[in-house]
Amino acid sequence: MPIGRLPRVPSLGRVVQSWPWLLLLVALVGVRLSKGALLSDAYALLSRPFWPGSAQREWLQGAKELELQARQAHLEQDNRRLRLLLGLKRADPGKVTAAVISREPAGWWHQLVLGAGGIQGIRPGDSVVGPGGLVGRVSSVTPTTARVALLTDPASRVGVWVGRIQRHGLLTGVGTSRPLLVFLEKDPQVRPGDGVVTSPASTLVPPGLSVGVIQSVDEKGVPAPSAVVQLSAPVGSIDWVQVLVRSSVPPTPATAP
Repeated sequence: MPIGRLPRVPSLGRVVQSWPWLLLLVALVGVRLSKGALLSDAYALLSRPFWPGSAQREWLQGAKELELQARQAHLEQDNRRLRLLLGLKRADPGKVTAAVISREPAGWWHQLVLGAGGIQGIRPGDSVVGPGGLVGRVSSVTPTTARVALLTDPASRVGVWVGRIQRHGLLTGVGTSRPLLVFLEKDPQVRPGDGVVTSPASTLVPPGLSVGVIQSVDEKGVPAPSAVVQLSAPVGSIDWVQVLVRSSVPPTPATAP
C-alpha cells in the first residue's frame, strides 16, 4: 500500500445491508450470556394472549377434582372388598379364598383359573361362590391352581329352586352372561323378579346358595317354559372367589376279591 493512503473503509451501503445479520448476532450473544432467560421472557410475552382464561382455569380445576374423587372412590371400594374377603376367610376356615389369576377372552363366559389348588384342599366338583352367590364348580385341579367351569358355560347344568312357586328347574349355561332356566312343569307360574337358589335336592352343589333372579319368561318354550336368569354374582368381572371345600378324606381303594 502506498505511503500516505488511508485504509479502505466499507461503504455505508454495505453496512446498512448487513444490519439484520448484526442484529441476529447480537441476539444470539444475548441468549448465550443470559442462558436463555431473554428467549423465555420473549416467548412468555408473545404467548400471553393465548394463556387460559378464568373459565378455562376453572374447567381444568374441576377436571382435576373429578379425577381425585374417582381415585378416592376406587380406593374405598377396594378397601371394602378386601375387608369383606378378610372377614369371610376368618369367619369360615372351611372356605378357601382364592384370586382369579387367568381368564381367556375367547372363553370369558366359560371358565376361569384360580390361584389356589390341591395344596389348599381344593378338589374337582367343589362349589365356587363369589360376592352375591354361586359362580360355578371346580372342573380340574393342579397343586397350585384350579380351573372353574362357570354357570354360564354351555356345558354347565345345575339344579335350582324357585322358592315363591316351590318349583324345581335346570339352570343351563348358554355362553352369555345370563343362563337359561328350564322348568320341569308345563305351567310353573313363574314371573320376572322371582329369586333362584340351588335346589335342596341337588347332589352337585350345597342347597340354598343364591343363584340370581328371573329376568324374563318364555311361556311358549318347548318342551316346557323357560326363563332367562340374571345371576346375583358378577361373573363377568369377578376377581376373588371362595371355594366350598368338601371333606379331604381320600376314598378307600377297592381291594381285589
